Amino acid sequence: MVLLTPRIHWYEINDQSWFPAYLRARVQAGLTLMWTLNLPIIQPSSPSELVAATLQRVLGKRVRDYTFVDFCAGAGGPTPYIEKDLNARLGFTKPPSETSHANGVTDSVPVNFVLTDIAPHIAAWKEAQLGSPTRSLQYIDYPIDAANAPRDFLGPVTREGQSSKVFRLFFLAFHHFDDPLATKILENSIDTSDGFAIFELQHRTFSSFLTCTLMWPLLLLISPFYFWRDPGFLFFTYIIPIVPFVLVVDGYTSSLRTRTAEEIRSMMGGGGKGGIKGWKFRSGSEVHTYPIGEMSWFIGMKES
Repeated sequence: MVLLTPRIHWYEINDQSWFPAYLRARVQAGLTLMWTLNLPIIQPSSPSELVAATLQRVLGKRVRDYTFVDFCAGAGGPTPYIEKDLNARLGFTKPPSETSHANGVTDSVPVNFVLTDIAPHIAAWKEAQLGSPTRSLQYIDYPIDAANAPRDFLGPVTREGQSSKVFRLFFLAFHHFDDPLATKILENSIDTSDGFAIFELQHRTFSSFLTCTLMWPLLLLISPFYFWRDPGFLFFTYIIPIVPFVLVVDGYTSSLRTRTAEEIRSMMGGGGKGGIKGWKFRSGSEVHTYPIGEMSWFIGMKES
């Protein structure tokens, strides 16, 4: 991987308080579509399916040992789709029987996913929860600060038979944090969780900038098929193209902000209060759109 530039922490339009909430919701819908899109030939699987496959492959049998918590869930993003796909890979496509819960057998219940954010999106999360075929998508209805999260906040959403071990997830989120905040989040993750994963769909490479550029013509081609019930999305895609403009420009900025695995690892230093002894770190990348779109990942697991 050839990096074009050192990391530059510029600001994304969709993050700004002055950017209208109505337009922000449409941009976020466009981002979610990019996570779940499965185009013939060039996308054997969607990026969200790649995440589920990566978690299952890297964690192995331990994937059942965790409750996966999205710490920057926004309006839901790809997490509901990842929950559905990972549980399907584990053989769960329906709610578990009451007998499974009563026996307390972890292998007999689906893996639980929890949506959290420093600014909860309760209405959107409730809707996403209803779409979970295994009823394994929960949410915390009060703010959770990823830099100062307690260990025991899962109590209200932990069901009988499900693990209380916290595995933190950051989907297209970690690049948003400047270095001091990112360091605090990593230290808090080491101190109060049992694992964490950072997934990004972009990087500081030429191929990433090209992939971001191609989102504009792609949206023009496919939006009527996915957003025909949302005239606002179509208006701000075709008439006044704010949605594709923001997606592409913020994609460039996200690429400049994204850290390499080595940069993430160097930020941890000795870890938090307990240090990083007993932790194992792995990283890699997967092609999500042939031949230029890559998903990078960094995973930390507490071994003890």
